[in-house]
Order: sequence, then C-alpha cells, then structure tokens
Amino acid sequence: MAIGLAILIIGFAAVFAAFLLLIIGLIYAELMNSEIPSGVTNRSKLHVVHILFVGIAIVGRILDRLGLCHQVSFTRWVSARFLVCKRPAPPGLHIRDMLFEGVPVRVYQPTAPSAGGRRGLVYFHGGGWVMGSIDTADEICRCIAKESKTTVVSVGYRLAPEHTYPAPLDDCEAATCHFLSVAEADFGVDPCRVAVGGDSAGGNLAAALCQRLAKRADGRVPPPRAQVLLYPALQMADFSLPSYQQNHAVPVLFRGRAAFYFLQYLCGDAALCPDLLEGAHVPPDLRLQYRKWLSPELLPPEFLARGCGEGPAPAQHDGEVYHAVRAGLDPEVSPLLGEDEVVRRTPPAFVLTCEYDVLRDDGILFRKRLEDLGVAVSWHHARDGFHGILNFYNRGWLSFMAARPILDSIVRYMETL
Repeated sequence: MAIGLAILIIGFAAVFAAFLLLIIGLIYAELMNSEIPSGVTNRSKLHVVHILFVGIAIVGRILDRLGLCHQVSFTRWVSARFLVCKRPAPPGLHIRDMLFEGVPVRVYQPTAPSAGGRRGLVYFHGGGWVMGSIDTADEICRCIAKESKTTVVSVGYRLAPEHTYPAPLDDCEAATCHFLSVAEADFGVDPCRVAVGGDSAGGNLAAALCQRLAKRADGRVPPPRAQVLLYPALQMADFSLPSYQQNHAVPVLFRGRAAFYFLQYLCGDAALCPDLLEGAHVPPDLRLQYRKWLSPELLPPEFLARGCGEGPAPAQHDGEVYHAVRAGLDPEVSPLLGEDEVVRRTPPAFVLTCEYDVLRDDGILFRKRLEDLGVAVSWHHARDGFHGILNFYNRGWLSFMAARPILDSIVRYMETL
C-alpha cells in the first residue's frame, strides 16, 4: 500500500513538473517575441504584466486543447477573480448597477449638488470586443465621475465571439439612447451635455455609434455632445501603418492580436488572421480609395522617427477573404473609413494616442480626418504610454504612474463640456 501511494505521488509530481516546465517554456518563447522600447515607463513592470497575461493565455490554451474549457472563458474567469478588486463607493460618489433596455450598466453619480443639469458620459470598456467588463473599467469610471463631477454610465455590452457584430454596437446604442431619454428626469443630467466614449474596442464602439446616430438623427434624443476616444481601434483595412511596424511586439497588444480581435468581433474565426495582416482582404480599388485617409504621408514627421519602411507589399487580393470579412470595412466597424458627409456631422472629439501602441496611427489619422472636415478635436499624446495603460490605474502593485496624467487630461476635457 505504502509503495503504491509513493508511486502515485511521484507520478503526480512528475506530471505537475512537466506541466510547469511546459508553461515556463512557452512563456519564455512568448517573451522572446516581445519588444519593450526604452521609452516606456516602468519597463520591468510591463515585462511582469506581459508574463502574467501570457501565462494566463497559455494555461487557457492548454485547458482548451484538453477539452476542459474554452480559452476565452478561462481568461475571463481569471480576470474576474484575480485582476479585479471590487471596493465600496468612495465618499462623494453613488454607484449602482442597473439595466437600460435590458443592457447591464453601472451608474456613477457624484453626490455633490450641481447648479443646473450635470454633464454625463456613456462609457464603453475595452478588451477587443472579447474581454473586459463593467468591472475592469471601474477604476477609470470612478476617477472620471468623481474628479470631473460627471455622471458616468458604464455599459456591459455583449461580447464576441458569442455575440458578433452588430450585437455589441446595438447594445451600446440601446443603452445610450435610453440614458439620453431619461437623463434629466432620472439622473439630473442635461441630455445636451452627454458624451460617449471608451478605450480601445470601446473607442471603436463610441466612434461607430456617433456615425450611426448622425445618419439616423430623428430628433427623439439629442445627439452626443462629444466622443471621447481613448487609443481607439478605428480601421481593419491596413495593419502595416508605421505604428503597426514600430510597435508590432509591444505588450499588451501585438500586431497579430489586433487582427485576431477584429475577426472575433466579425465572425468569431481567427483562421483569416494571416490574410488580414498581409492585406489580402482589401480589393485594389478600395485600397486606392482608402489611401487618402490611411497613407503614412499624412502622419506628422515625428511619428516616423523610430523608423519604418513603406511596409510589406500587400498580398494579392483574395476575393473569398474579402467576402468573408467585407463587413469589417464598413464604417460601423472601421469608423476611420466613414463617408465625409457622415463624419462631418459627428460631435467634437477628444482623441488619446500612445506612442508605443499599434493603434497609435489610427487615432492620429482619425484626428486629421475630423479636423479636415471641420470637427473640433482635442488631442493628447502619451509619449511614454502603451496600449491599455489606463487599465493599470490604481491597481496596487500593477499600477503604472504614467496612467495618472492621461486620466487628468480626460478629466480636464470633460470639464469643458
């Protein structure tokens, strides 16, 4: 009996050690593919964050291959249990969870009295349309609400790949229009002072929603007062812009991962990632049309200083790939490609970009499009920032001090509305 038990324990230890070595080896391989530029603040901490995220992803991948659970489900579970810290509402802020038209929302209301109607912000969290939640955006929304004395509504839209486009955008529209219709009566908010905004995929949803509402203006609710776009993903036509080349391996968003998230949002299938990265999904006539908005020549010279070529030559157009993802070139998925007449009618914008972010040029080029069409833009560029940095505000040992000045710039903008 004792010998059998000893053999069982040794066998279990060997399996565990092999599993651990496999994870360590895979994490090491992933780290060798990452590049963290010297200009990033707290580079060592970003390395730790990258190790943590890669480790979670690899364990999820192994469990997925074993048929125990889906990788996405595992990652969401870990994030909800260990990367989110729920705290009581701070003094001066009332927080409650509600439903707007069946869509979960969290409302952050300053308790201090306000002369006249208060301003509002409907916020859409990031996470590539796949990850993220009301909880992951909690610290950002608390800060904006309390420091700018703004009523913030954080929207828990449905996630891909279970719910692909247009479900997340439809949820954002439903929650926003509901809030605009009841803002004054139920929350003391002036509906003419309500902005929409979000980070990353949430910024995409905010910009797309503004264009959708501009086209559907029917007078039932006031249009958004502004669009607050924080390192937004704005197009899936060109994954070879200078920022994609310069920051292709900078955590937490690699170039290939950006294409992956777009595909999850569209159809839940990642098999076409190589085709998107090579540009095989864009027909030559559309590529020529988009060049007037996506050319690197439109970028300020300082954003070419870290070096980049013209990018790899686009792969030969593949009609089957185009038809599979053509919805991704629609302005509701790629707001940067919107029609002039529609973009011109969208509200003033606050655009945040980060130097070490593959999506940097999306924001800069959208800023130019808006300004060229007469839309007022306030732009803040974080020269030491990376994609997703706001998610590391007030996160204990995971905090990055560089997130604080970025939040200050958002607060200052909200105070102007």
